[in-house]
Order: sequence, then C-alpha cells, then structure tokens
Amino acid sequence: MAGNGVASIGECMLELSGQTGPNWRMGFAGDTFNTLWALHALSGDRPATYVSAFGDDPFSQDQIGFFAENGIGIGSSPVIPGARPGLYAITLTGAERSFTYWRGDAAARQLASDPSSLSKSLENQALVYFSGITLAILDDAARATLLVAVAKARAAGSTVAFDPNYRPRLWRSREDAQAAIVEALAVTDIALPTFPDEQMLFGDENPQATADRLGQLVDEVVVKNGEAPALVAEKGALHDVAAIHVAAPVDTTGAGDSFNGAYLAARLAGHDPVEAARRAHRVAAAVVQVRGALAPFATLQAAFEG
Repeated sequence: MAGNGVASIGECMLELSGQTGPNWRMGFAGDTFNTLWALHALSGDRPATYVSAFGDDPFSQDQIGFFAENGIGIGSSPVIPGARPGLYAITLTGAERSFTYWRGDAAARQLASDPSSLSKSLENQALVYFSGITLAILDDAARATLLVAVAKARAAGSTVAFDPNYRPRLWRSREDAQAAIVEALAVTDIALPTFPDEQMLFGDENPQATADRLGQLVDEVVVKNGEAPALVAEKGALHDVAAIHVAAPVDTTGAGDSFNGAYLAARLAGHDPVEAARRAHRVAAAVVQVRGALAPFATLQAAFEG
C-alpha cells in the first residue's frame, strides 16, 4: 500500500551559473531534482526522497548535505566509492539558456546497480516521478531494472508520473529513445511531455496529436508548450490552459521542471487537472524571474497559492 511520500528518480548535478567574468556560482540541479524541489516546497509535510546514486567525494557529500538541509532524503540510494557527480554550466543569451555538460562517468548512471535498494527507495510513496533523462543516462539493463522497480511501486499503489524530456545528445539513436519512452509510458499514470520535444522525437503535428498518442497509454496527459497554452487531456476530455506571459524573464532554466512539480503537488492536494495546470503555470512564471533552476520555497509557495 502506498504511503504519503514523494520520490523522484534521476541525476542531480553540480550547476555552474551566474557567470561574472571568470567567476561562477555553484549549486545543485537536474531535471528530476528541480521537479522534486518544487513538489517538496508545495506538498506540506510529505516526506521527499531523491533516488539516485552518489559518490563519496566532497562534492557528493555537500550535495547530500544540501538535500538534507532542505528536507530531502536519499532513501536507500547507493554511495559508490570513487564516484562523483556530473557537472553542467548554464550560458545565457538574454534569458534563454544553453548548457555544457560533463557527466559521462557520473555516479547517477549507477542508480539501478542495486535492484533491491532501488525498490526499497520507492516503497511507501504516494508519488514516484522520473523522466526521459533518467532513462537516457542508464544502459539497457539498468533501464529495464528501473522500469521493473517503478512498475512494482505502481502495483503497490504509488501514482507514477513521467516527463519524456527528450534530449537527443543523451541517446544512441532516435529509435532507442522512442522505444524506451514508450516502455516508460506503459507504467505511467500522469504524463507531462513538452510539445517541441515530442514533435522532434515522434513527428507530432500539434499538441493534440501528442495528447492523442500518449492518451492511448496514459489516462492523464499534460502537454506543455512554452508560452502557448498547456493542453490537459484526461480520459478523452481536452482543455487548453493559458500560460502566463512574463515580459522580462531573467532565466528560463527549470521552468518546465517546476511546472511539473507544481502540477503534481496540486493533484496530490486534490485539485482537478485544469486547476493544477493553472497553478503550475503561475509557479513556472515565478521561476523564470529568478536565476538558476531552484527558486526559493517562499517564491514557489506564493505563486502556487496565487
């Protein structure tokens, strides 16, 4: 039987942002962690767990300490001697960002190395969340292990949410990504795709085509589309939910991830999908007005409540 917690699976990296001359600000971020950050901020007293694998170096220790300071645990995630976290840098052109990564040997690639520990981390969770990036950093055997663990959690009563979050550079081929994402959708209750990603990967003509395709596998689909309306599809009903225009965004990093976290927090709180999407848009609009992927909890909470 599912419990009260929320768990997110994937890779949290060292983030370099806010370059001033030769100096950078370092933090911690990554798509599924960004989502858990918002979800945790907006979910009251629900226990929050980030499921990954970690190194034993000082940067990994600081990362785990940062999680703990903000009320986020790591469950039974392995700590691997000699391993270290991945790293990325954000380069901004105006508010739009580009990324440079150093992640090929990151500890998180071993998050499914111990199937029993992985399954234990997903026990007693009200919600389990993962993404296409989670899938992409794993080899074929580890990806299969992950999906078995997620299916087991779902069978025990957890709601499973998934964002396909297609990043071509992480995959051997487009066909590999398509196959893995379809397998993940088969164990998913709530899908949170982004239309440009789905158009690039599957050739969808419009957001409704994305919703129709995913709706064959998943009961609840929310198609994000930047500043265009999100399309909410639940059991055959379609609803456009207008986004919020931000005239002068500061940094768009983490906007879609925070939308996901806010949407899931609203659904866990009992809001219907349309209201959840409205709240998620407000949160995403607040996030693009701060630098980096992680907005302060108070900023997220104020936007969520409107």
